[in-house]
Amino acid sequence: QLVESGGDSVQVGGSLRLSCTASGEFMSERLLSWFRQAPGNKREGIAGIYTTVSDTYYYAASVESRFTITLDTAKKTLYLEMNDLKPADTAMYYCAAGVVVNGNLISLRNKWGQGTQVTVS
Repeated sequence: QLVESGGDSVQVGGSLRLSCTASGEFMSERLLSWFRQAPGNKREGIAGIYTTVSDTYYYAASVESRFTITLDTAKKTLYLEMNDLKPADTAMYYCAAGVVVNGNLISLRNKWGQGTQVTVS
């Protein structure tokens, strides 16, 4: 089970930290990831952290240098620190197991939580 939280409405340039608490099964996945989906858009993979290789990450170009993904294995919690937020970051955010295919982060198992809403204006 995946439970996302931390979404909110913020001003342009603001910051948020999203959290994803999960079962041990999720924590054993190779690439733990954040996705987002804006109304009318496809779900987009934006950040991933590899659990089998230290300090190895995936970031989409749209968020690189502004977002940071971290993992607290003791708390079974995945985080997404988001800085310098823009209106284009407005979306529902989800955590899920991911895989990188042809340079794009996609869902590995199509299992999703309820998401957490981020609105930037």
